[in-house]
Amino acid sequence: MTGPELRKLRNDLGEAIGRPLTPADMARLCGLPPADGAEKIRRWEVTGPTAKVTELLRVLAMASERYPILEKFDVFDRHDVPVKDRPARRQAFREQMREDVRRRLG
Repeated sequence: MTGPELRKLRNDLGEAIGRPLTPADMARLCGLPPADGAEKIRRWEVTGPTAKVTELLRVLAMASERYPILEKFDVFDRHDVPVKDRPARRQAFREQMREDVRRRLG
């Protein structure tokens, strides 16, 4: 993930949960300490985050319609899920991810 991609993700997640996210909010989502977390996010928005943080952010990105549901989370396209139920289940999953983001923000 590049710095501009992280900045875009911050905007997209904010849109998904219905409020703008600050660098401090992103730091909280990444589990960074409050003292210098926001500054680290600002730096990462230029240089890009670490690989470990990138993996976490890819999971959180599924809260937004603009990002794909990762293959290991995609249980909607299985043979035992009726085709007509798949869109509703995907939407419910994304809403669950949004609630998780909101919960992490406190």
